[in-house]
Amino acid sequence: MHRLFVAIDLPPLVKRELTEICSSLPGARWVKAEQIHLTLRFIGEVDDGIFQDIRKELADIKSSAFTMRLAGLGFFPPRRPPHVLWAGVEPVESIVVLRDWVEAALVGLGLEPEGRKFSPHVTLARLRDISVARVEHYLAANMSFVSSEFQVSAFHLYSSVLTSNGAIHQVETSYPLDKSGLLRSPL
Repeated sequence: MHRLFVAIDLPPLVKRELTEICSSLPGARWVKAEQIHLTLRFIGEVDDGIFQDIRKELADIKSSAFTMRLAGLGFFPPRRPPHVLWAGVEPVESIVVLRDWVEAALVGLGLEPEGRKFSPHVTLARLRDISVARVEHYLAANMSFVSSEFQVSAFHLYSSVLTSNGAIHQVETSYPLDKSGLLRSPL
């Protein structure tokens, strides 16, 4: 069985910018810099046959390369005890179009549609037994966070193995994006 997700990698500069703000929140379990990514779609556990089908189907996606930047911080779930601290994404239509292509490809293979609304973000930390007030204090201290702008020229199919020290992610296949600048939607 393979535990899979589809994601965008962040360049080293942006990862450094993120790790610079990953402190001063006691009790936060910070994501390691090499594990930081932006998930387009969590797939979950699949067998070898579906894994190979997913690899092939994602290769057929023809979406455009684009630029983006991260901006703002927040936590999930809203209005309840915080569990995830995240960095947001400045609105850019291209990331939604790419995510829609990925979703259409996976649903076309018979996988269940993603039930949640797509909210592009980068997970910075897992939170446990941390008060909302403490998280809000951290957010206020880092509210002006904006990353450098970067080019997204590929997306990746990752496998993930859960260990007692956290998940270990491995790129299974990379998919280049079209650099012609033509933006089209799967819908």
